[in-house]
Amino acid sequence: MRIDKYLKVIRVIKRRTVANEACDAGRIFVNGRVIKASYDVKEGDVIEINMGQKPLKIKVLNVVEYAKKEDAAQNYEVIE
Repeated sequence: MRIDKYLKVIRVIKRRTVANEACDAGRIFVNGRVIKASYDVKEGDVIEINMGQKPLKIKVLNVVEYAKKEDAAQNYEVIE
C-alpha cells in the first residue's frame, strides 16, 4: 500500500492529499530516508513525520486496506 494512503487509513493524517503533499515536501521519512508518496509500506518500517512542533515516529505493525476508527491505532506503535 502507498504510504500516503496508509497514513490516511490509520488516521495519522486526516486527508490523503495532505499526506501526499507532506511526502512531496520531504517531511516524511521511512527508515531514515526521505521517500515519495508512492513508497510501498511494509510491516516493520519506521515512519517519521515532521509536521507541526514535535516530530512523530511510528513503527508499522500491520498494513490493512481499511481500519475502523477504534482499530486504527492497533496498526502502528508510537516510538519515543
